[in-house]
Amino acid sequence: MQRQTTPLTPVLTRLRRPLTLTWAGLIAERLVRAFWPLWSLVAAVAAMLLLGLHDLMALEVVWGIMVAALLAFVIFAVRGLRAFRWPSREDALARIDASMPGHPLAALADAQAVGSGDAGSEALWRAHQARMAERAAEARAVEPDLRLSERDPFGLRYIALLGLVVALLFGSVWRVGSVAGMGPGGGAALANGPAWEGWIEPPAHTGLPSLYLNDQTGEIEVPEGSRVTVRLYGEVGALSVAETVSGRTEDVGAATDPEQGFDITQDGTLMIDGPGGKSWTVMALPDQGPSVQIMQTGAETTFDGQMSQPFRAKDDYGVVEGRAVFRLDMAELDRRHGLQADPDPRDPIELDLPMPITGDRIDFTETLIENLSQHPWAHLPVTLELEVRDADGQAGLSAPEQMRLPARRFFDPMAAAVIEQRRDLLWSMENGKRVTQVLRAVSHRPEDGLFRSETAYLKLRVILRRLETLVRHDSLDKAAQDEIAQALWDLAILLEEGDIGDALERMRAAQERLSEAMRNGATEEEIARLMQELREATNDYLRQKMQQAQRENQQQNGDTPPMSDDAMQMTQQDLQDMMDRIQELMEQGRMAEAQEALRQFQEMMENMQVTQGQGGQQGQSPGQQAMEGLAETLRNQQGLSDDAFRDLQEQFNPGAQSGQSQGNEGRNGGQGQGQSHDQQGQQGQGQGGQPGQPGEGGQEPGNQQAETGGPGNLAGRQEALRRELERQRGNLPGAGTEGGDAARESLERADRAMEGAEQALRGNDLPEALDRQSEAMEALREGMRNLGEAMAENSQHQQGGQGQARGEAGAQESDPLGRQAGQGGQVGTQDSLLQGEDVYRRARELLDEIRRRSGEGERPDVELDYLKRLLDRF
Repeated sequence: MQRQTTPLTPVLTRLRRPLTLTWAGLIAERLVRAFWPLWSLVAAVAAMLLLGLHDLMALEVVWGIMVAALLAFVIFAVRGLRAFRWPSREDALARIDASMPGHPLAALADAQAVGSGDAGSEALWRAHQARMAERAAEARAVEPDLRLSERDPFGLRYIALLGLVVALLFGSVWRVGSVAGMGPGGGAALANGPAWEGWIEPPAHTGLPSLYLNDQTGEIEVPEGSRVTVRLYGEVGALSVAETVSGRTEDVGAATDPEQGFDITQDGTLMIDGPGGKSWTVMALPDQGPSVQIMQTGAETTFDGQMSQPFRAKDDYGVVEGRAVFRLDMAELDRRHGLQADPDPRDPIELDLPMPITGDRIDFTETLIENLSQHPWAHLPVTLELEVRDADGQAGLSAPEQMRLPARRFFDPMAAAVIEQRRDLLWSMENGKRVTQVLRAVSHRPEDGLFRSETAYLKLRVILRRLETLVRHDSLDKAAQDEIAQALWDLAILLEEGDIGDALERMRAAQERLSEAMRNGATEEEIARLMQELREATNDYLRQKMQQAQRENQQQNGDTPPMSDDAMQMTQQDLQDMMDRIQELMEQGRMAEAQEALRQFQEMMENMQVTQGQGGQQGQSPGQQAMEGLAETLRNQQGLSDDAFRDLQEQFNPGAQSGQSQGNEGRNGGQGQGQSHDQQGQQGQGQGGQPGQPGEGGQEPGNQQAETGGPGNLAGRQEALRRELERQRGNLPGAGTEGGDAARESLERADRAMEGAEQALRGNDLPEALDRQSEAMEALREGMRNLGEAMAENSQHQQGGQGQARGEAGAQESDPLGRQAGQGGQVGTQDSLLQGEDVYRRARELLDEIRRRSGEGERPDVELDYLKRLLDRF
């Protein structure tokens, strides 16, 4: 009765739910600790039965495992029952009390033992009881401790659980019933369950899933070669298998065998005869052979001889491998000069076809890329055949394609002669004496300019002596033949490119070092030094590429191949601007963008084609002036569109600054490069000397009203840009020609689009303005293409006289540095104006200092404007 009058009684009433949950947790905790071996054993045995492992073992082994499992089950059950104790209410109460500081529940159940009757002691006791009651009111249910790591240090319970999960995913419940058939009277026990099982497994290369025959009805379509497995349970002879799909005539076996397996080779029927049997009509789908075809006639070849041949391959289940075979086409071969001799035996060229790394190979298109420039059959007629195979070993061949083996072309006369003699030497070793005679004949007067360096001539003399010695002593064998051929190839490369290969390697090495420095967080001094190395290597490479372009132009009788419509033309200043942009990004810490810009710069440099310039701006034709004016208008329109896009972003995100927008960088000055709208008044400085454009200190027509931002200001700039386009249309050359009229029509569309953009800007409709500006830029590009075609057509009619006049006039012209213009309008000199490395380094230091100061925003606007004009000019 005293228990009911203690302060604990009302607290226990409030703690009924936490107490119940804690009591249930104690039950789960003690069940897990007592019976974890038992349920682990049950999970392991169930996994074995679901996976059908008992069907793979001998009957005696299965019985032994079953007896051991039964004994272990009894032992674990008895141990668990002995270890399990049903928790009481006091146990749950003690668990909750132990989880709180001060054990408030036990304190509330206590009675005052000392100081009873003393007012002070009783007051202190009541205060203590009140504090413990408040703390007990915060009691929560205690989670059970289900950890078994101390009792199961090897994780056997997890192994058993994993096996059960795998069995549930990949096993079958029907396999458990087959255990009953292993004991006495098992045949009778099977009366209530399936008495047979069967599977059809397609060949592995098809990737198709297996079919469970018990679930199939009617007609079944499976690939040829599929494996059928049937198991009969119960009394032998009660069930039998009849089939006509395997076509077997030998080693058939009895139809009542408990386990049977055969392959499907033809259409037919499959039947399980007996109680609960089924029958199916099986359709054997043949494996179709693969096919391959060459996508285009003639492989594309790069300047260094690397070919690209696209092809398409198909197969019903996927192509496994393929190869390309080049065979010499003797019927189309011109047997003259060094090719008159009987060729040395040489195997066809076999190349592995590239296969897709990801995705399926049922139907795909790939490109065979290879460089066969050093092969003896280079530029000789060959036939190309592609062959692909599937996993079944079936092959598919393409139709033979006649072509000349793609290889590198040599434009230098001496290099071409060396390559031809190398081919003759590899064609037949009998040509050894003839090769020495021809090479000695073509090089007997080296002073005539055949060799640009003494090194190349000396290498040729060494190769000649070596080859003559081998021919004289009749010791020219295969190894010596390959050695001489490699030496001739290296000599031809030296004659053709000079040191362009070294310059290219230097440029690549500089790019790789700079990229590695950016990834590894190099210091500013290290990055500046590596950037300077890249600039110097790029200049050397461009100089060598220019010399190569001149040689190719001379080889083609001065006819420069026309540029394609989508080709991008860049000057050396443009390349310098790209490198300046990379350095600026690195200085700002935007390494990811700098890495991407460096990668694009590297791709552009390796794919570029250098053409001869036209001698600067003095003496430009009206068409060239108009093209440059339109190009400047296009850049201004691009910059204006970028500013409109930033304003649109600010409308949706007012807290963001326009200068933070990345990826919208304009082409006009500094537009889109982190500048706010209040700085746009300085973004339009042009480069003086252009017709219809302001001088160095002026502003572009599209930027005359750029003091403040906003759509109204953008509309004013758009109006000024449209008026400038109208002026350029009035001075456009080529009137009356097809290209000139098309250019005028395109510029009229650009004018209408600009007018629509202006109206949209005045109405603060930025999305509509952006659409109209995009139409204007597209029309400007089309007009420039049409004007270029008109200029090319006009130059064809005036090519002879104009070239002579240009040469005579160019002899009297000089550039702003006082250098005389070279032939063909190309400005240059043979004398070096920068004498010594110190002068060049000093010039670079000055330019870097100008860039640094122009990036300091705290400098006066007048000084920043002056520094920017210096950068634009130099």
